[in-house]
Amino acid sequence: MPNLPDVVVWSIPAFVLLTVIEMISVRIHPDEDAAGYETRDAATSLGMGLGSLFFDFLWKIPIVAIYTALYELTPLRVPVLWWTVPLMLLGQDFFYYWSHRGHHVIRILWACHVVHHSSRKFNLTTALRQPWTSLTVWPFYVPLVAVGVHPATLAFCSSANLVYQFWIHTERIDKMPRWFESVFNTPSHHRVHHASQGGYLDRNFGGILIVWDRLFGSFVAETERPVYGLTKNINTFNPIKVATHEYVAIVKDVKKARSWRERAGRVFGGPGWQPSPPTEREPTAEPEPMTEPAPPTAPEPAAAEGNAAA
Repeated sequence: MPNLPDVVVWSIPAFVLLTVIEMISVRIHPDEDAAGYETRDAATSLGMGLGSLFFDFLWKIPIVAIYTALYELTPLRVPVLWWTVPLMLLGQDFFYYWSHRGHHVIRILWACHVVHHSSRKFNLTTALRQPWTSLTVWPFYVPLVAVGVHPATLAFCSSANLVYQFWIHTERIDKMPRWFESVFNTPSHHRVHHASQGGYLDRNFGGILIVWDRLFGSFVAETERPVYGLTKNINTFNPIKVATHEYVAIVKDVKKARSWRERAGRVFGGPGWQPSPPTEREPTAEPEPMTEPAPPTAPEPAAAEGNAAA
């Protein structure tokens, strides 16, 4: 098994330090247009982050078992070398893009990821607002294990991706240099991702790199100030409700569904999926009652011609 560090654990002191610095910065130099901090919101984000550590540990048990079984079945092996690690990071970031995109466009997956978008603030504590049902993520990375990436190496790459994304959850950084903005995910790109405006919805899914969005048509640049949160905000700071509200909504919609097609759409369609309204049939004109034809009338006698010439 590769001996790789747990980058998330090693990064916790940096998370705390940067969050404190951002809080002080917001207090000393507030931006009236920025979302800023709100005590209950930040506490909820921290609570969701702590809860995710516990639940992720539980989900890892079956996931590691599946990955390990698959790894033992494949004859391929990718060694951990100085030049293979960047390639594995690249591969993990590619599949993260598709996992992230899938969790936005399939409602049952969105029920997991919606937690991260439920805050109306955008700061470093928002990065910690993680779901408790991340069991839906693992299928997207099966190809990496199938080609010989060790599950422990995949876990390292996923952790590195997560750590990178911490610093991009801020409004205190405007834009990075143009070359950096072209290649990497940045605070500007990620503010768009967390916005609820129509033109910003379901955009900028990249983790470390933004090039995937540019390649696959999901990139949008930041042009107007984002409005954070959901299109229908949940108005709660209860961590249990934050973690489960979309699952509850799905169950309610499935119960009210009138057909199996609608039930499938409520679960596997997009978050805003609605059944097609029934088409109204145009009223057909009633046939006119048939009437018997009138009997023919005798022709009137022709008018008498003038008297003949004498």
